[in-house]
Amino acid sequence: MIGSPRLLGARPAAPPYSLSGAGGTAPAPDRPATRARLRAWAELLRVSALVTVPGDALAGAAAAGRRPGRGTALAVGASLCLYEAGMALNDWADREEDAVDRPHRPIPSGRVTPGAALAAAAVLTGAGLALASRAGRPALAVASGLAATVWAYDLRLKHTQLGPAAMATARTLDLMLGATATVATMSAQPGRGGAASPTRSATAPAPSASPAPSAAPARSATAPAPSAALPAALALGAHTYAVTAVSRHEVQGGSTAAPMAALAGVAGIGAAFLRVRPGTGEPHRAPAVRLLLPAFTAAYLHTSAVPLLHAALNPSPPLTQRAVGGGIRAMIPLQAALTARAGAPVYGLAVMGLVPLARALARKVSAT
Repeated sequence: MIGSPRLLGARPAAPPYSLSGAGGTAPAPDRPATRARLRAWAELLRVSALVTVPGDALAGAAAAGRRPGRGTALAVGASLCLYEAGMALNDWADREEDAVDRPHRPIPSGRVTPGAALAAAAVLTGAGLALASRAGRPALAVASGLAATVWAYDLRLKHTQLGPAAMATARTLDLMLGATATVATMSAQPGRGGAASPTRSATAPAPSASPAPSAAPARSATAPAPSAALPAALALGAHTYAVTAVSRHEVQGGSTAAPMAALAGVAGIGAAFLRVRPGTGEPHRAPAVRLLLPAFTAAYLHTSAVPLLHAALNPSPPLTQRAVGGGIRAMIPLQAALTARAGAPVYGLAVMGLVPLARALARKVSAT
């Protein structure tokens, strides 16, 4: 964490009651204590990183060939709940370690009790699964796998060699949750189950004039499937793996190899976005995609690669922490690039609209 401990629970001496307008007495609101509690929970839940979550569902919907809809909204809500559950559970599991390395964190400083943090993690997990269930059983299955991965990471895998892989799996599943929930809810609507997405209309194959005979009804060749979002999900997972590997050194610093490896991974992801694959119709991208995709990719590289380079040249704890924070914020332009590459540049712009909010929140609450 960057910064020094702050005493946020102190309150000025003041009488507990003040004169009301009617001449009697009324309780005075304890505003400093309320603000301190809100600040403590904002730190515990790392709200500045929360804005990196909605883009997963939007990128998943676009990569699956669908416009965002009711299922996408449910996936966003479920992802937000499960993400915050992971934040609360993370600090509960690390409370003894934080008492030594980060005594200013909400639990070791006494501003949030361990029981409250654990209860919040359980309630948020239940809420996330309930929202996912509203999008259908496939979405609930993906959300259940995501929740299990989050709890396994925080309680067991975080300090093992499987830690970065577990975190990458969680982020991969989060994007797949958006794809699955979007496809499931739209396919359930009469007359829309096999409709091709307008984002794929330029490259989707035309349906056959007469379907081939078969023993069972076949799905339309143009019907989107959540599996189409898997390449985008793996790209997001690769970035998450790199950032998590660097974050393992943010307290002590001293690692040059981790930020260098992450820098190579980030560069590879950026190059993959700009590479045109022959035979896929990508040379005929819409003008908006040709314009915005390089811009989103450049924003992604600038946000993540520059801090990683600084951390590689000087692997001190502050620069390593900045590299981790940059990697977290870089998920927003990464999601925007994934969305634009899938043929939905307008929704990519919507994702990029979260960048100012992420910067404003990062100035108030650290994302690491």
